[in-house]
Amino acid sequence: MARSAAVKPPPPPPPIELLLVDQRARSFAQERARRTYEALVEAAAAAFLENGYDATGSPDIAARAGVAVGTFYRYFDDKKQLFLEVCRRNLAAGYHRILERLTPERFGGKARHATILEAIDILLEHVSSSPRMHRVFVEMSLRDADVAELRRAFDDASRVRLTQLCQLVATRDAVPDPEATAWVIYTAAVECASAVAGLHGPPSIDVPRAKEALSRLIERALFDA
Repeated sequence: MARSAAVKPPPPPPPIELLLVDQRARSFAQERARRTYEALVEAAAAAFLENGYDATGSPDIAARAGVAVGTFYRYFDDKKQLFLEVCRRNLAAGYHRILERLTPERFGGKARHATILEAIDILLEHVSSSPRMHRVFVEMSLRDADVAELRRAFDDASRVRLTQLCQLVATRDAVPDPEATAWVIYTAAVECASAVAGLHGPPSIDVPRAKEALSRLIERALFDA
């Protein structure tokens, strides 16, 4: 069935960097300063992944980066500011790998099932590659306002992107409420990815079966009028 002519394609979403950017991030005049900043971010990512948030301290991050603790505080106010930067980069990387590949052109004909399955594969791979870091991020978002705000910004940007995709590829007969449909698809996909990654314990169903079932659920939600 043809789409309703009254439904106009939404404007493109703002780049994810505008939503997840560190407002205090700086451009460094000296290359050495930039390398030190990046070394601290990399060291923090490794420390948080290995030890979690609470057991990681600023001295540990500085030691891993090969700098003095005083140097750490020239670049970051505290370990939470660095944790937020690590999370921003991880979230933005996942957004680019998954959502920016989901263009309307890829949903034509038989290619749509393969496109949905590929996006699910990338999502599961992204979460499963560092499940402990994902768990730490979720736990921190439940007890820290700044981390919760970052999580909301990322979730909102992702749902806006999916809403726009629903409006562009599905008829209004199949998807009368694109925003609610995008919300349900996003929530289901993220929760499935978390479960497959073992965040709730060992998955009780084979991963290939779960991926296929999720892909078919999404396809039916978008295209079965």
